[in-house]
Amino acid sequence: MDVIRLLGIRDTPLSVDEVLGAVGDHAAGGTTIFVGTVRSQDHGKPVTLLSYSAHPNAEAELRRVAEKVAADFPLTALAAVHRVGDLELGDTAVIVAVAAAHRGEAFEASRRLIDDLKREVPIWKHQVFADGTAEWVGSCG
Repeated sequence: MDVIRLLGIRDTPLSVDEVLGAVGDHAAGGTTIFVGTVRSQDHGKPVTLLSYSAHPNAEAELRRVAEKVAADFPLTALAAVHRVGDLELGDTAVIVAVAAAHRGEAFEASRRLIDDLKREVPIWKHQVFADGTAEWVGSCG
């Protein structure tokens, strides 16, 4: 069975339950999940609007990143989903989860998965601040 159980870039709300369910595995002794949410401040300034955009090949790049993590760690399951479109404060922007026989491997693989996703998958964040300034952040920032 393929270790990669769920991948996606979606314009609809993300579900922690769906992602956690996707990596459920009786062979796993440890499962980690990371949930990234829209925060109210960045660079010490209040955020009023946030939107994510993805390049058309973003899902292929997400798969490439996931396959590399799956090849480098002894995982039983892996999942990653990212949201695009307009998000509000507190909305879930990204969820990654991995399951492995041991907790250490699960923690390391989860950290690597979210870090590589942020660095390598072409998803951009546009945020507008309360003072009227705005910025684009490469990857999921």
